[in-house]
Amino acid sequence: MTETPSSESVPWQPAAFPADPAAARQLREWLDDASYALYGIGHDFRGAGLSDGDFSGAWLIDTVLAGVEFESASFYRADLSGANLTGANLVGADLVRTKLDRAVLRSARLDRADMVRASLHDVDASGASLRGARIMGASLHHVDLRGADLTDAVLFHNTFKVTVDDTTLVRGLTGTAFGPVTVVGGEGTRKLTGPDIVAWIAERGGQVRVIEPHHTQRTPA
Repeated sequence: MTETPSSESVPWQPAAFPADPAAARQLREWLDDASYALYGIGHDFRGAGLSDGDFSGAWLIDTVLAGVEFESASFYRADLSGANLTGANLVGADLVRTKLDRAVLRSARLDRADMVRASLHDVDASGASLRGARIMGASLHHVDLRGADLTDAVLFHNTFKVTVDDTTLVRGLTGTAFGPVTVVGGEGTRKLTGPDIVAWIAERGGQVRVIEPHHTQRTPA
């Protein structure tokens, strides 16, 4: 007699737990009772494999997440302020309304990430890959994008006060944004606004429209 497969979904489990015992314990306790958001403030989650996990509303302030696998994970409305995400894999991650202020995203992979209404203030994203990312209605203030790859990323009405350089890739970058953009190069530092931002991106294969401040409209929450 052939057994009928169970219709019950198998609960999500990490591919690997953090090497740090305290972080692993915190994660296990949350998995045992996921009725509340994961509380991992200040913990060290390095070594974890957390792809496809749902961390909506998680408290991961000042957490060490360097090199952690988060492919296709969800961080809807999570707070990752001050988190160290150096080299983390966030490909295809849901970062809608995620708070990433003061986070370190150096060399992180955010290809195809959904960053609608995300908050990034004072963020080091140098060398990060954001190929095909949806950065829409997001707030980027003092974000270092030197050496970052924004190929085919989509902008829409973002505050885009970022720093770039000649190694920042913007081919296929499209959409709308508010400036200014600071360009660092061999000739020093210069701040671009309006048409100068459009021209700088166009020279490198992108097509972005810069919205002047007096056209700013309040976006409904």
